[in-house]
Amino acid sequence: MKITFDFEKPLAELMQQIEKVKQVEDKNKLDMSATVAELEAKLETTKKEIYANLNGWQKVQISRHPERPYTLQYIELMCDDFIELHGDRTVGDDKAIIGGFGTLNGQTVMFIGQQKGRNTKERQYRNFGMANPEGYRKALRLMKMAEKFNKPVVTLIDTPGAFPGLEAEERGQGEAIARNLLEMSILKVPIICVIIGEGASGGALGIGIGDRVLMLDNSWYSVISPENCSTILWKTWENKERAAEVLKLTSTEMLKNRLIDGVIKEPLGGAHQDPVAMAATLKKQLLKDLKMLKEKDVTELVNERIEKFCSMGVVNEG
Repeated sequence: MKITFDFEKPLAELMQQIEKVKQVEDKNKLDMSATVAELEAKLETTKKEIYANLNGWQKVQISRHPERPYTLQYIELMCDDFIELHGDRTVGDDKAIIGGFGTLNGQTVMFIGQQKGRNTKERQYRNFGMANPEGYRKALRLMKMAEKFNKPVVTLIDTPGAFPGLEAEERGQGEAIARNLLEMSILKVPIICVIIGEGASGGALGIGIGDRVLMLDNSWYSVISPENCSTILWKTWENKERAAEVLKLTSTEMLKNRLIDGVIKEPLGGAHQDPVAMAATLKKQLLKDLKMLKEKDVTELVNERIEKFCSMGVVNEG
């Protein structure tokens, strides 16, 4: 069953009209190609109008579409091969974060990212993309391995947040994320971070410190989700749409506020409409940025990374 959001209903209605006209055409052996062409042209125009004017909450909805490509799908579509590596060497292997070496046009890259599930069983297995401390420690272990072999790191961020359970806090969730922030800031290899879906709170930031931080057009990046923000400010989820606007969490707003370095355009309607094309676009951007970053001296690379994050939120008063 195709999932349609409220703002997409005009598109669903037009598609139904097209289907009905085609059925009448087949049943009565009539030539209704002109009507079909007119409706299809109207559908294309309506699509462009709707997706060019999405608000914050609508982009959040698209970022959560269950058919949207996840980390492993991007890796599969972009890489010639991929060897997944497991475990943090202390507690266990967190299935919410995956990582390993992949080959990108002949270049070996360490890929790390959150992984969600497609069905109930997979979602439970992946813990809905919410990592425990061992997930962030696994990510750090893999980053250090990449540094040892002088290979760049690419992180793909898509999480509703770090796992908030008691056991996660007992095992040092805050410390694990904080350690990653420190270590990523001084890692001596290029780091590219891409928010491919949801980028919520410290759960996203734990693998989000990079020389280039990019967002897909319909992804979001914020200290808190719209629902939780609404619950805190208004004691109800009812104002989540308002919260999404206030949080300025869209890729456009994040770029405007200089909190990210670039936005990657998605196929019309979202990445789930054409995952192959989206992966090709992402791969092209990664190769371009990797080429640029590899030309930098290690000291220059690290200093620029630290300076970039230290300058965020700084206000000079006259």
